[in-house]
Amino acid sequence: MKFIETCKNIWKIEDLRQRLLVTALFVLIYRFGSYVVLPGIDPSALTALKGQTAGGLMALLDMFSGGAFSNASIFALGIMPYISASIVIQLLTIAVPYFQKMQKEGESGRQKMNQITRYLTIAILLFQGPSYLVNLAVQMAQVGQPLAIGFNWFTISSTILLCAGSMFVLWLGERITDRGVGTNGVSFIILIGIIARLPGAFVQEFSLRLNENGGGGLVVFIIEIAILLFVFAFAIMLVQGTRRIPVQYAKRIQGNRQIGGARQYIPLKVNAANVMPIIFAQAIMFIPVAIVGFRAAETNGFARVFMDNNGFWYNAVFALLIIAFTYFYTAIIVNPVQMAENLKVTNGFIPGVKPGKKTADYIDTIMSRITLPGSILLALIAILPAFARMFGVSLSFAQFFGGTSLLIMVGVILDTLQQIESHLLMRHHDGFFESSSMRIKGRSGAMAY
Repeated sequence: MKFIETCKNIWKIEDLRQRLLVTALFVLIYRFGSYVVLPGIDPSALTALKGQTAGGLMALLDMFSGGAFSNASIFALGIMPYISASIVIQLLTIAVPYFQKMQKEGESGRQKMNQITRYLTIAILLFQGPSYLVNLAVQMAQVGQPLAIGFNWFTISSTILLCAGSMFVLWLGERITDRGVGTNGVSFIILIGIIARLPGAFVQEFSLRLNENGGGGLVVFIIEIAILLFVFAFAIMLVQGTRRIPVQYAKRIQGNRQIGGARQYIPLKVNAANVMPIIFAQAIMFIPVAIVGFRAAETNGFARVFMDNNGFWYNAVFALLIIAFTYFYTAIIVNPVQMAENLKVTNGFIPGVKPGKKTADYIDTIMSRITLPGSILLALIAILPAFARMFGVSLSFAQFFGGTSLLIMVGVILDTLQQIESHLLMRHHDGFFESSSMRIKGRSGAMAY
């Protein structure tokens, strides 16, 4: 009854209702586009391509594109080139003074960096487009449907369509951010691609267990679902986990009123970087494929090692990248100096710690201490699918036992539910839970004062 009442309240709020409808419309457009095949391609001849994307790193790439990669769709390259470009620009903000200055220019600087990111995305797409077409030609040749790849009209027009398709997906994500639900439309687009693969993976695993010889398959399947739910709950706790720092506010008199004196808390998130280290690390793992080409990566020894997402070296490097990016991204979004200055301006202080630099150092120390276990747990969840495969879970279903899929689902779903709940509370409706202590917490970083 509580759920039904909440749904009714959601529909009563006109602004929220419009946002939900707009989001649904953009999702339908995105899913429709993932089935629009490139001109000149016979959809029935894509069996080899679908087989290629059934396992390894190609399966992840196909999942992020919502199946568009294996469908030879105009959206085949998906949103990952934009993620890769974003990583490069964020790294430049640390190493290059020009980008550091731009970052400090506020909104105007942010718009300039976004524009540069888009230009870099197009450059990456112009490189990946022909590589995708070469791989597509090889796969179609295996089923007797050769493609003429070279400097011809098909290659040029298909590359333009692939680039335009990815930029259109980016545009959809930005419109979801502005007019839909969720705080990050690009992450929402990735979520849709992941969810689109979940029903098929669920049915495949269920059929596999039922057809097992010797019986007991259904029991094994129930155990797998229980483990999946446990990992899901653990990921939620990791996303929402915080370390609270007590803050005391000095008493002062304003007019006839006494202001301050109360004790509050600064919640520092154990995983302030949220799911971004996973996305960044995954984009880096795609680089060997992008450099040598989709097809050549299968024969190149170095790239082949990093295409096996069940292998030791792939998961070891993936985990180390996640830990490194967690520290990197936390340093970007959490500014202890600014937090200390804000506390000083509002007459707040941490008991036993001097205001100013000492407070900033204290907050930085706490963040370093909680980021280490947070990053390790994040990396552990990211490589859990490899362990699931070791115990016989099918590849498509194992991807949801942790890894990028699960963490993106948890993070984006929590963000979306939190935004919906905020609309409900602003209109004096109950949220998803009656108790304020059970309010949904999204992936927002540490709260600065």
